[in-house]
Amino acid sequence: MSRSSSLPTEVLIPTVGGWSLLSDRLFNYKARTMDFAVIQAFLGVAAGIIAYLLIYCLLGGVYTVNQNERAVITNFGRADRLGQRTTLELPIAQSLGPEQRERYVYPQVRVVGPGGPYLRMPWQKVYKVSTAIQTINIAYDPDTPTANSNGTILEAVTKDQLNIGLTGQIRYRISEQNIYAYLFGVKRPISHVLGYFVSILRERIATYEAPVIKDTTVEANEPPSETLAKVGVSINDLRKNLNDLNDQMDQQCQSSAARYGMVLDASLITGIDPPPEIESALAAINTAHNEVSSKLSVAQASADQKIEQSKRAVEIETNRAQADVQPLRWLAQQITELKKGGEHALPAYLRNVRLDLFSKAKRVVLTRKEEK
Repeated sequence: MSRSSSLPTEVLIPTVGGWSLLSDRLFNYKARTMDFAVIQAFLGVAAGIIAYLLIYCLLGGVYTVNQNERAVITNFGRADRLGQRTTLELPIAQSLGPEQRERYVYPQVRVVGPGGPYLRMPWQKVYKVSTAIQTINIAYDPDTPTANSNGTILEAVTKDQLNIGLTGQIRYRISEQNIYAYLFGVKRPISHVLGYFVSILRERIATYEAPVIKDTTVEANEPPSETLAKVGVSINDLRKNLNDLNDQMDQQCQSSAARYGMVLDASLITGIDPPPEIESALAAINTAHNEVSSKLSVAQASADQKIEQSKRAVEIETNRAQADVQPLRWLAQQITELKKGGEHALPAYLRNVRLDLFSKAKRVVLTRKEEK
């Protein structure tokens, strides 16, 4: 059996033609075996590719986008853009200055809205962002969470060099018009936005002055709860005008959408605390000022009450005088009409008046004039 299996190398064929025929048969057998192996390898590779595509489509190639989400697709790492359009053509860029317009220029990208399922190709990647409104403490530092007393109090300096502590929150959301800046333009968008907000807030705190009230009547009628805004203590200006400060912060942070792709929906500064060493002194000053304001308000109310009483008394006396004058006016009108009736009309009227008086009197005393 071993000799027959090694026939092509060990057995001698007497004829040349016989040797050639056996060699041809052996060569064709090897060729057929190699072709079958190649076909098997090709079919295996094809089956593997098909299986990979099926598994990819079933597990990782299909995605959906929720109602509060938006998605951006990248092809080989490049976002799907809307031609040559940039964010400078959008309304959010109107708050940028000339220098900022040159710096913050981002392309507009195609945004996938809520829905699905969508199919993703192997060379594509899906980036999803949440467009829901989120709230964060103004003292929170994403890069250093332990800073600002573990993210609870933000320190700032007022115009009169007082170190104060600020508490509050900011509401923000992702700008759908500038998702490119949030995903690809800035490495840590929330860190940039918080740093931008805090820098503007500290600048406003350091230079803030209360609005000047020009109406003297308003100054005279101030409520007792008003603090020391008039005596130059800036912390009281800030406490008194928190709404005005929040409005100014909202206006100055409108460019955050064009800068970082995040919209600062609202800033809510809720507390301003003075340094502990001067808090008692400020409380005493505020108490004294509130007492003075209270006494002024009481005096003003008493004066207003007296003025109102005087007006009422004048009105009553005026009505009485008019009531007394009215009969005299009527009598004068009657006498004038009697004069128009002739010479005998007035004596007749006087006689009738006397008779009426005589009828009402209980006793009548008559006197007789003596003739001289």
